[in-house]
Amino acid sequence: MRCRQPFLFLALASSFLPGLTRAAPAQDSAGKLLTGQAALGDWTSDTPGVRRKITVADLPPPGETRSASNSPKVVDRPRGAQLHVPAGFKIEEYAAGFRDPRVLLTAPNGDIFVSESRADQIRVLRDQDGDGKPDSNQVFVESSLNKPFGIAFYPPGPDPQYLYVANTDGVIRFPYRNGDLKARGPAEKMGAHLSPGGLLRGGGHWTRGLAFSPDGKKMYASIGSLSNVSDNKSEADRARIFEFNPDGSGQKVYAWGIRNAVGIAIRPGSDELWMSVNERDERGDNLVPDYISHVTPGGFYGWPWFYLGNHQDPRHKGAHPELAGKTIVPDVLVQSHSASLNLCFYDAKQFPEEYRGDIFAAFHGSWNRSRRTGYKIVRVPLDHGKARGEYEDFVTGFVTPEGDVWGRPVGLTVAKDGSLLFSEDAHGTIWRVSAIR
Repeated sequence: MRCRQPFLFLALASSFLPGLTRAAPAQDSAGKLLTGQAALGDWTSDTPGVRRKITVADLPPPGETRSASNSPKVVDRPRGAQLHVPAGFKIEEYAAGFRDPRVLLTAPNGDIFVSESRADQIRVLRDQDGDGKPDSNQVFVESSLNKPFGIAFYPPGPDPQYLYVANTDGVIRFPYRNGDLKARGPAEKMGAHLSPGGLLRGGGHWTRGLAFSPDGKKMYASIGSLSNVSDNKSEADRARIFEFNPDGSGQKVYAWGIRNAVGIAIRPGSDELWMSVNERDERGDNLVPDYISHVTPGGFYGWPWFYLGNHQDPRHKGAHPELAGKTIVPDVLVQSHSASLNLCFYDAKQFPEEYRGDIFAAFHGSWNRSRRTGYKIVRVPLDHGKARGEYEDFVTGFVTPEGDVWGRPVGLTVAKDGSLLFSEDAHGTIWRVSAIR
């Protein structure tokens, strides 16, 4: 059933949950850099400002710990629960009532587009009075959609003519002009095939990331693997990022051996593509780290035979030795099984200058780890476009002291006013982080 009812604002919630919309971090941990085994820890050390740097040298041998099945128990938001952000910021609920809000996209005029993957629809939110809260919520389109995920405007820039949508079985587009609250025409199917035959068969990763080069000449789409670590023929044309012409023609592999690049984005001021990747499971608590990295054109990232350089997965012992020396080590390794989903670059001016050009990423949270990781928003600092190899907690607090979970972050976007918006799909809410002025 499609979700056609208007969403609910948090007009009353803050009165029942005092302190929810603003919280300060624990200052005794803020700014601390965790390395080595400490960096591989769990959610109990999460606090805004805590930094982690994980290196290849920190990785255990395969199978050092058993593979765990530890899916989160999702609970209602506990009374008085607070999310934590760094000093100088505040966080408040922006909107609620969504069904699986997976990707957020800011239009040139400031509207916020939301792909609701399970509802097979795309919504558009508008803040008409500039108070930081949406005043209207409309279904932009609910036809021709099949688990929509990635969304992007084309051509890039201030005057797009189309909204592109990455369904699980291919890319379509709708005619669009700035300010449209409804699609002004039917879907046009592009020639981009994102899985064998253009259809997702047999399950597997269903999300499809989407991005355009700054000049609008190339379109990038990511497709995850069908399996955890199989190399049979059903994985042909999967676990890759593809490059296309904007009409879907000219398909070629842009990078491969990438188990599931859920989020992809172009770094502002460059033509450099970045990705947020879910790595394989069932190798123990601390293997294999998820990662965030720039994408090397033509690069091989190891899946399924290798990981993080020439570390061979024992399940494929002896396979493809010619690739051992070609496996790229990504820029930033993150705690294994964190489920890093979407990412965005901060290119606005509301936050302090030190945040300009950095990455924010959403960690959906672990299920294949005995001690939870993820369930938070992190910042990845860049120096002149180059990653330092570390990441920093930015929004925490979705895990209760008992280890239950009341929020699972998914999508991010920078709003026109410079605030950061992110979605979570455990309860279908969108949150807003802004600098205190």
